[in-house]
Amino acid sequence: MTPGAKRDTRVALLARRRALTPAELADAAGRVQAELVALVRRLRPRRMTAYVPVASEPGGPDLPAVLDAALPTGAELLLPVLRDDLDLDWAPWTGPDALVAAGRGMREPTWPRLGVTAVAEAELVVVPALAVDRRGVRLGRGGGSYDRALARVPATALTVVPLHDGELVGELPAEPHDRPVRAVVTPGDGLRTLDAARPA
Repeated sequence: MTPGAKRDTRVALLARRRALTPAELADAAGRVQAELVALVRRLRPRRMTAYVPVASEPGGPDLPAVLDAALPTGAELLLPVLRDDLDLDWAPWTGPDALVAAGRGMREPTWPRLGVTAVAEAELVVVPALAVDRRGVRLGRGGGSYDRALARVPATALTVVPLHDGELVGELPAEPHDRPVRAVVTPGDGLRTLDAARPA
């Protein structure tokens, strides 16, 4: 598949998200958060990663606070910090007041940065995407940041993408560097595991 196919798919998916009403976004965020909280409470990870959803991304801007509250005492929630080379560093979540505006619309913690390999110790990795297919192929926004990060995630970790309904699809354009994820969460169907066993 060509990069042009990915670009066209992104445009269509973003347009669909922009058409969602505030009420639809709020309802979807609540359902996605509830599913992820249940997952966190079941897995009880000692370290997990997430991100701050922006605009129409599923999960709502308070997702990190909700996930952090569900973690066991002493566990750590890391958020991504976008580097100049578009790779992802990681820093602990310490509350909404410690977030700053960053590139690509992200909100991220300022310090302490733990390095790009910090994600390798996570047991649960919550990853953004515009869509995921049933093989686990995810379509991001095109920077390749999460593909690099996912390459460092151990096979024992659960990688999960929050999506809106309709964003788990049959097949997406894929390239050799694309890294599959193992599960998605949607408002309507909750947590669904995927066939992410294809060669990377």
